[in-house]
Amino acid sequence: MTEEKPNKNDDNKESQEGSSSLVQKIQQLGQSNVAQAPDSNIHVLSIIGQVEGHVQLPPQNKTTKYEHLLPQLIAIEQNPKIEGLIILLNTVGGDVEAGLALSEMIASISKPTVSIVLGEVIL
Repeated sequence: MTEEKPNKNDDNKESQEGSSSLVQKIQQLGQSNVAQAPDSNIHVLSIIGQVEGHVQLPPQNKTTKYEHLLPQLIAIEQNPKIEGLIILLNTVGGDVEAGLALSEMIASISKPTVSIVLGEVIL
């Protein structure tokens, strides 16, 4: 009788595949697999770095693409389990038109929203 031992290579392979799909998801969609508290009815939306619109900024700049934020805002509006939205802003500016589009989308949300701005804001 021979006893089969679990193959550690299989575990590593699954871990690498999961890791590579997460990296691919972050690169393509700006999304990550952050665990959400199951009982939370408040969604936190982070906007970090310059807001990137139709003009692609240099790769050394930290950016948030507005094309990634619009579907998230729509999903938040349509999800009945989400009762409120916190927007965490840490940005130095970016594409004006993209910022205006985000502003209009956020203003149109029927759920209560709170914006937390980190850093300086020049009015």
